[in-house]
Amino acid sequence: MNKLEEYKEIFKANLQIGDEQLEGLTYQSIAAWDSVGHMGLIASIEDTFDVMLDTDDIIEFSSFSKGIEILKKYDVNL
Repeated sequence: MNKLEEYKEIFKANLQIGDEQLEGLTYQSIAAWDSVGHMGLIASIEDTFDVMLDTDDIIEFSSFSKGIEILKKYDVNL
C-alpha cells in the first residue's frame, strides 16, 4: 500500500466513510468529522506517517485535500 492509499484508509477507518466521499470532503461536512473525530484523525495520521503536526497545521487541516498539502511540509508526499 502506498502513502496515498494509507492516507485514504485513515479517513475511511476514522470517519467510517467510503471512497466516494473522500474527494471534496471537508471538516464538519459529515457528522463523524466533528472536533473529536478531527483529533482522532490527526492522531492516526501522526502515528501512520511518524510525524508531529504543529497546532497551526492541525487547525488548518480542514479538508481531505488540505491534509495532503499540509503533510508535504513534513516530507510526506502522497
